[in-house]
Amino acid sequence: MPQILSFIPSAKTLWLLASGGFVTTIIAILIPAPQGILIAVALTFAWYLLILVLAGIDAGRNQTDRIQVSREPLGKLSIGRDNPVTITIQAGQTSGKSRQFNYQIRDGSPQDLPGTPELIAGQLEPGKSQTSTYTVQPYQRGEYEWQGIQVRQLGIWGLAWQQWRVDAAQTVPVYPDLIGLKALSIKLALQSSGAMRQARKRGIGTEFSELREYNIGDDPRSIDWKATARRNRPLIRLLEPEQEQTVIILLDRGRLMTANIQGYKRFDFGLNATLSLALTAIQRGDRVGVGVFDRYLTTWIPPQQGQNHFSRILDKVSRIQPELLEPDYLGAVTTILKQQSRRALVVIITDIIDDIASAELLTALGRLTPRYLPFCVTLRDPQVDVRAHQLATDIPGAYTQAVALDLLRQRELAFANLKRKGVLVLDAPATQISDRLVDRYIQIKSRNQL
Repeated sequence: MPQILSFIPSAKTLWLLASGGFVTTIIAILIPAPQGILIAVALTFAWYLLILVLAGIDAGRNQTDRIQVSREPLGKLSIGRDNPVTITIQAGQTSGKSRQFNYQIRDGSPQDLPGTPELIAGQLEPGKSQTSTYTVQPYQRGEYEWQGIQVRQLGIWGLAWQQWRVDAAQTVPVYPDLIGLKALSIKLALQSSGAMRQARKRGIGTEFSELREYNIGDDPRSIDWKATARRNRPLIRLLEPEQEQTVIILLDRGRLMTANIQGYKRFDFGLNATLSLALTAIQRGDRVGVGVFDRYLTTWIPPQQGQNHFSRILDKVSRIQPELLEPDYLGAVTTILKQQSRRALVVIITDIIDDIASAELLTALGRLTPRYLPFCVTLRDPQVDVRAHQLATDIPGAYTQAVALDLLRQRELAFANLKRKGVLVLDAPATQISDRLVDRYIQIKSRNQL
């Protein structure tokens, strides 16, 4: 931990220097010139030298009595979330001295990823340790470089700060919303057993689970009359939603997905939605395949089951970025049709401008019916909704509102055409798309639409 500067004067030292200058100025006024000026200059120089020497000694005493500072190793960070970064501060024993360790710490987070708060300050008693946490919120996926930790420690006299740098360089990857995925996983696990029991109790599903005795409140339509006749007591058939169905998710990474929404790319919202749906479907026992496309199907992960498969999906798609290319919907769908023979829910996550510009998307989704269940998911810019329903007070505002209303109307026309072709549609603000998509998938499963 090399020392960068000998010391940094504290506010106390600056006040002492200022007060010495004030006193010597009064002396210069009271004593006739030129003797008064010479005496004032000599006294000022001596005072400044004394204070600076004492400040240097004060800072030097910290050399053998420094606090120890470290950063807990950073794992994968989540885009769009407040990711905690923990700093540990340890004070050594001061050989019986009674003192407080005053410190200031500034971590070397990337310039385009500042911490909140940027400065950590506090006091620590000898032999004690504590942790402080700040947060960073990445707006882009990728890799970020953390540098060393800048540490300042106040001397025991309070005259100077000693400053040094702790070597803690680290390269940290920023992934999709891992924090949200972890919360979703816990939520699904907690809901799974209760939801499945409730579904079987109501007889919702298509797969036979078991027989049990009829209880008051059970649906009489679920009574198995043959089993009841054989065992001479009323029995009901318990059904559960069919598992091992196939879900194909096609994520557009073309031109429209490069647009910024509240500081993030539309593609990042689509990627979070893709992973949320994949996680939910895998935990429901379905087989999940994921494709990412622009002019070509650039990434294809064949349908499989299991948590290990989700980990492969996460690792393979996390570093993909959108491109300023027109997407080939028909080509992507045609490729999937050649590889997927069994019935599947095919989800295309993209965006729509109007009926004319989305003609190829309409054609591609139309090819999926009736053999497959096509599902078009679009990510709407929330700002368009705000502009469309905001009361205009001037001519530019009225023009903006008219454009926003026209965009929404054009989208509705495109969705109407999709629905007429038997395509399921979900149009939601990009900031809410993950939750809405998961809820819609669960609804599709509970209704046995697939």
